[in-house]
Amino acid sequence: MFGIPGKQAVSMTPAAAKQISKLMAEKGHQGLRIGVKKGGCAGMEYTMDYVDEVDPMDEVVEQDGARVMIAPMAQMFLFGTEIDYETSLLESGFKFRNPNVTEACGCGESIKFDENLTAAK
Repeated sequence: MFGIPGKQAVSMTPAAAKQISKLMAEKGHQGLRIGVKKGGCAGMEYTMDYVDEVDPMDEVVEQDGARVMIAPMAQMFLFGTEIDYETSLLESGFKFRNPNVTEACGCGESIKFDENLTAAK
């Protein structure tokens, strides 16, 4: 929808692709749908949900056996994002490196986009 020919909407690091593939295999899902919603102290939050059926309006990104679907309303916010999976002594989880984010809260769970991007929605 908001793509550039020959370039995927989002990319995954090998760690993220491995984790998503693992979740797909364990749970028997078609992939993960990522999106954004209003909330959090900075105004927006990422969402991730298991997908059992691909919506024809989703942008589908496949890499190394992993499948991610981008919800239609989130495509312009997520274009160019790199999804990573990090593990540390205290936590593990998906991290989003999104060039469209202008601010993030201290905990990293909430984000803010450029005013022009949110007005275009």
